[in-house]
Amino acid sequence: MPEDLDQAIRDNAGGPARVQGDSGSVQQHSLKDQIEADRYLASKDAAKNPARALRLTRLIPPGAEGG
Repeated sequence: MPEDLDQAIRDNAGGPARVQGDSGSVQQHSLKDQIEADRYLASKDAAKNPARALRLTRLIPPGAEGG
């Protein structure tokens, strides 16, 4: 079910926000709304595998090796 929701969000963000019948008017979602939807989906993907979101690094201060 979450994949269906993710796809629905992608489809809605990419599709028109408003469509009128006889006049043929179409209004897209704002760029801000599309960016927010993309960030939301990216954060959900990162939460699925938190190890990919973090990089561990071992820091060794200068002078700590001699001794």
